[in-house]
Amino acid sequence: MKKEWLLVLLLIAQLSVNAQKTDTVRIDSKQLDTKVLIPGTHRWLVYYKMGKDSSRTWLHIWTRKIDLINYQGRDAISITQEWESDKEIMHTAYSVCDRKTFAPLVHNFWWLKPGQKWAMNFEKKEFTIDGVAKSNADTTKAIRTAWNSLDSAVLEPTTALNWHLDLETFPLLPFKENRTFLINYFEPGFSAPQWVPYTVTGSAKLEGYDKQAIDCWIMEHNSNWGTEKFWISKKTKEVLKLEQGFGGRFRYKVKLGFSA
Repeated sequence: MKKEWLLVLLLIAQLSVNAQKTDTVRIDSKQLDTKVLIPGTHRWLVYYKMGKDSSRTWLHIWTRKIDLINYQGRDAISITQEWESDKEIMHTAYSVCDRKTFAPLVHNFWWLKPGQKWAMNFEKKEFTIDGVAKSNADTTKAIRTAWNSLDSAVLEPTTALNWHLDLETFPLLPFKENRTFLINYFEPGFSAPQWVPYTVTGSAKLEGYDKQAIDCWIMEHNSNWGTEKFWISKKTKEVLKLEQGFGGRFRYKVKLGFSA
């Protein structure tokens, strides 16, 4: 009898472990719901802490504008970004994605340093800097890296997603507790596609205006670089908060409810 009860307990324990296992979903264009994106202007406050209890520093405002557009005869989505400090505009970007699949079509960007305007067209496989076309035969390291990111993304059209649009990509995912998403992210001009895991670890509530309790998914990503923890609204799918930890320091992104 004791052996039978022991077997029953072991079976229950195994079932419990199996129930807690994550299911892994390799994200492709068929699983993305672009209809959840909210057109209009959205802003995030971005800042750092040099320790958990340190004061906030390096405060930035990220403005991201979503538009539903027609791009060369096809339904598309454009995302216009502007990152600013208290002194100057540091970065701008303009991206166009297919409205159904969110596949990248165009990504143009500028950084204050070095001050160049880069433009990448994934349909035409074109790449320019300050309006000057760059050849894929160029052996300069930066140019080769840029071409590698473009070529690799073109070769993986149903899965490669623009990492620079992560705040717009995460809302599109089919959320479910204990689910791990594998996202084939690439940074246009800087990195080729790579499968990156993000795991839905549970739920939590954020307190909003008028003590509104906002029910959120908690999604986490861990790597050698550090940790990321996202709060994503179950209702609107927006990324409301991010906490990144690296070497005892932290970076935060907090979505603003409204701004001037």
